[in-house]
Amino acid sequence: MRMGQTLRRWVLGLFVAGVAMLSSQVPASAGTVTVGLNYPKTGPYSVQGLDQWRAAEMAVEEINGAGGIMGEQVKIAWRDSMSKPDVSTANVTELIDKDGAKMIFGGSSSGVAIAAGKVCNAKNVPFFGTLTYSTDTTGTAGLKTTFRECYDAWMGANAIGDYLKKHFAGKKYFYITADYTWGWTTEASVRKLTGTTDTSVHKMTKTPFPGATDEDFKKALSLAKLVKPDVLVLVLFGKDMSTAVRIATAMGMKGSMQIVVPNLTLGMAEGAGPKVMEGVVGALPWTWRVPYKYNYPRGKQFVEAFSAKYGRYPSTSGASAYTILYEYKSAVERAKSFDTAAVIKALEGHEYTLLKDKQVWRAFDHQSVQTVYAVRCKPQAEVMKDKFKLDYFDIINAVPGDQAAISHAAWQAERRAAGVPDHL
Repeated sequence: MRMGQTLRRWVLGLFVAGVAMLSSQVPASAGTVTVGLNYPKTGPYSVQGLDQWRAAEMAVEEINGAGGIMGEQVKIAWRDSMSKPDVSTANVTELIDKDGAKMIFGGSSSGVAIAAGKVCNAKNVPFFGTLTYSTDTTGTAGLKTTFRECYDAWMGANAIGDYLKKHFAGKKYFYITADYTWGWTTEASVRKLTGTTDTSVHKMTKTPFPGATDEDFKKALSLAKLVKPDVLVLVLFGKDMSTAVRIATAMGMKGSMQIVVPNLTLGMAEGAGPKVMEGVVGALPWTWRVPYKYNYPRGKQFVEAFSAKYGRYPSTSGASAYTILYEYKSAVERAKSFDTAAVIKALEGHEYTLLKDKQVWRAFDHQSVQTVYAVRCKPQAEVMKDKFKLDYFDIINAVPGDQAAISHAAWQAERRAAGVPDHL
């Protein structure tokens, strides 16, 4: 009996030791960390919203498959912003208070991004803007917890400014502008960088946002047609831009003026169609053509994985959402904590390379400084040759981020003029 008991104890000891050894080799956490996506599932920017969701879903699958963030599996909780700031305020409050989101991201309207950023700052939660081009987002409305992964209107205007000054110097411009913060700051940026600040010569009209109708665009375009500009600048986004450029084409305006869209996306071009978009000039921070033109391997991998999963190319909006999730993971792991102050410290001044060339989270304003691109839309025949019929853009100019972005001194001056502190 004693020998049997001894043997049983020996076997049991081996079993316990084996279990302990196996346990030490298994990732310790089966926990979950929630991130909140506030995006336009419906409304005028819904196409850009869908791309954010798709790319975010893909990034989370990849991140979780590789062990999550510090061993925590990532879960996305989402709300539909409808591109409305008041809805977004309620959404973000709920995502933090009810769903326990440790980080919020999303956008496709600067009014939405600014509203979301205010809630996040009050609740000490990091906010990342995916598609918010108003200079205010990281400028006069910039906050300690707000980061913008895409470029801003000033950087985009720099990308097309060189082209327009070379080809349309001394020409007459007309601006049709969405009546909210992105529209105002984008128009101001393009005017300054093209020397068209004299509104008595280079006239403009505004369209409502959100809620602009076909009649609003027809009225604005009819006024532009009477003025007979050489350059028509459509400071419109999402479905609004697609609708306006279709109407302008139907009115025969493209034959007598160059149409410029300061901030363009693949979804906007697709919404208008290849015939309508022929020859339109615009700017963007990323297009799926960038990693192939400049040979960025990780960018190519993203395009090919996204295309295989969804049967189409990703747009700027998707690229930004994907990048944000990887950058948040990287910052948390460098900080070794989900604590907001630690994550902010890990982000400020950090350089990263993912889908394009090097970018940096600038410390003083939390803007991602990066190369920006001007594009011209290809002829319809070329677009239609593509397997997805989505090869819309020729890259006609690239401006390095440090040349395109607002300087620290200018940023401080704008903040002081707005009556806000000249630091975050």
